[in-house]
Amino acid sequence: MPLSLYEISVPSLRRGLANLSHILNKAADNAAARQIDPAVLLQMRLYPDMHPMVRHAQYATDSARNGTGKLAGLAVPDFPYTETSFEELQDRIQQSLLYIETVPAAQIDNSEGRKIDQVVRGTPQAFSARSYLSGFVLPNIYFHSTVVYSLLRHAGVPLGKLDFLGIIESQ
Repeated sequence: MPLSLYEISVPSLRRGLANLSHILNKAADNAAARQIDPAVLLQMRLYPDMHPMVRHAQYATDSARNGTGKLAGLAVPDFPYTETSFEELQDRIQQSLLYIETVPAAQIDNSEGRKIDQVVRGTPQAFSARSYLSGFVLPNIYFHSTVVYSLLRHAGVPLGKLDFLGIIESQ
């Protein structure tokens, strides 16, 4: 039996946000333990022309929230980019998860024929619901989460692949 759009999207997006939350918690704990100003980690960049880590975390939440809402054909709450701490990012993640939980599975599953318009770097793009999910939403949450993970790992936060995947090792 094929997977429905809901089964492909919402569990993956939920897990992606939960994993991001876990990574950010480890970063906050590590910064406190090493007496590093959290702002230093939040403002790290891979390259000067790229956004800082905090923006990538915000974009990951946007990808999950916007993806879910647009698949269901619903208005999506807009969250301004005002977070300046790990705690505020955690709140943004939780608010995004709460929104995702309000979206009925049937509304996503009935969107197969829906055309979804998305502006990408100033250029309007038209997607089918399935191509929007597989070619835009999921790659975006993985890209932005990977940047967050990479920056924090580079800064010395003790993260491993299992943290990114959300697999907790037994102690």
